[in-house]
Amino acid sequence: MSDNKNYILACDIGGTHITSAIVVEGTWEILSSTIKRVSFNSQENAKSIFQYWADNIQNCLNEFNDEITQIGIAMPGPFDYENGIALMKGQNKYDSIYKLNTTEGILNALKDKHMEIRYINDAAAFLQGEIFASKRNNEDRILGITLGTGLGSAVWSNNEKAYDADLWNSPYKRTIFEEYLVTRWFVNRFLALSGSKEPGFKEITQHHENTEALEQLLAEYRKNLKDFLHFFSEKYESKKFIIGGNITKAWDLINKDRYFEDFEINLGKYEEKAAIIGAASLFQ
Repeated sequence: MSDNKNYILACDIGGTHITSAIVVEGTWEILSSTIKRVSFNSQENAKSIFQYWADNIQNCLNEFNDEITQIGIAMPGPFDYENGIALMKGQNKYDSIYKLNTTEGILNALKDKHMEIRYINDAAAFLQGEIFASKRNNEDRILGITLGTGLGSAVWSNNEKAYDADLWNSPYKRTIFEEYLVTRWFVNRFLALSGSKEPGFKEITQHHENTEALEQLLAEYRKNLKDFLHFFSEKYESKKFIIGGNITKAWDLINKDRYFEDFEINLGKYEEKAAIIGAASLFQ
């Protein structure tokens, strides 16, 4: 398969899953036949966790018959991205690999030990992947937000690696921004407004269409999000945003009457694939 292209194996690691795939450098195309995803329990012991990851990577490599020497990994924080050391503690995930060398753990469990592994924060990987895939990597400053179970924020500056802006716990109202922008806010606030308990935002929009409670909920969320966009854009001097995450599936409801027209907003197009492309682009 030697066609002078460089192929990179990239992984997106979350709290309960790992997805791996082979990516073509330059075009950033993901070879769909190589995509492997597996779920696991991140509260198991360190050896088991590294083995889950290595097995998933190996299954991906087995679908490809050319040499791979580079692995890019999108990883949630806190994590020492330069040195590959896990720093998550007390988050119901990965306690057992706290302060362990992740690169050694993965390579020890892999057949081939001659790999270079690089890491990037997951929110930064989403942003960087969206930028490379949409050929915007010559633009000067773009900000990324992911809205889901948590609040992710990242900054892209022309030709530098995107990095985690880490704004989730910035003070807002009575607590912090994350408490007003994620799935649990919708669930809790809707219960307070309507007396109805729904498991998620999707169910709220499906079961309570055109209700006063839903309108009120969306109006409050819009205001919270706009406050965050203003805060983020002032801090990093850019009005350009790429926004992703499950909550954006209802963007038409959130962005009513061009509520966010002060900003230049693009929605993420690549979903989980963005983090894979972003991790691969570490070797650009």
